[in-house]
Amino acid sequence: MFDKQYFISMTNEAHTSRPTLREKLYRVIFLSDTPAGKLFDICLLLVILASVAIVMMESVQSLQVRYSRLFNCLEWIFTILFTLEYILRIWCTPKPKRYITSFYGIVDLLCVIPSYVEFLLGGGHFLISIRILRLMRIFRIFKLVPFLHEGRQLMLALQRSRRKIAVFFFFIMLLTVVLGSIMYVIESGHNSGFTSIPVSIYWAVVTLTTVGYGDIAPVTPVGQAFSAIIMIMGYAIIAVPTGIVTAEMSRIHRAADTLKARECPGCHSKIEEEDALFCKYCGTHL
Repeated sequence: MFDKQYFISMTNEAHTSRPTLREKLYRVIFLSDTPAGKLFDICLLLVILASVAIVMMESVQSLQVRYSRLFNCLEWIFTILFTLEYILRIWCTPKPKRYITSFYGIVDLLCVIPSYVEFLLGGGHFLISIRILRLMRIFRIFKLVPFLHEGRQLMLALQRSRRKIAVFFFFIMLLTVVLGSIMYVIESGHNSGFTSIPVSIYWAVVTLTTVGYGDIAPVTPVGQAFSAIIMIMGYAIIAVPTGIVTAEMSRIHRAADTLKARECPGCHSKIEEEDALFCKYCGTHL
């Protein structure tokens, strides 16, 4: 969304000519480094929070009956504000298509569509709570960009371990089917809760994940002993995906440290190739 070259050209032109209204709006809306831009983004976040809070309160039946007209007025005020902001973003950005197809551009559009869908077709009102996604702008506003780097490392670790995790989940699915079927055989003649194998599989999932809703419980001694074994298995199984992802993250950190440590002793240039024996800049042996 932020076009660095565009900002540099505007800055250079500002010394020779007075910035236009479009350039001023671009600085305020897209550049949080300026005081006006930071104030705009903080106010935007407060409006988003207020809008989401209104939608949440409107879902409470007693409040809806009492303040329905107030909620409706506030919601349309928020919708109009977000629509104007979305239009201004498209108008002042140097590359409108790039903004519209970006992540934040899509989220900004999704923030205004539900109200109009509700007005024209009905049924999309509570989708307005998707506006909470816009709070992700807080990373840009309060200089928390370094956290995004750690977030990318986590996503990379999940991506690299996706096959192991997929195999693990497939194994868990098979295990819950087997455990649920066994529990059905044990309890079906003595317990009215285990009415079918699917219900028993549901119980196995709840027990294996250590959630334990308590809506279905074994009553026979064999069933209770078997459920205790499943619960203990659950604690061991929970650690498996965590260990997979942690191992991948450790590899990523080690690779990053290796790249940082690779520096030519002759010209002190950074060497990105892990298998390089000589510096490509000065020829010094590494």
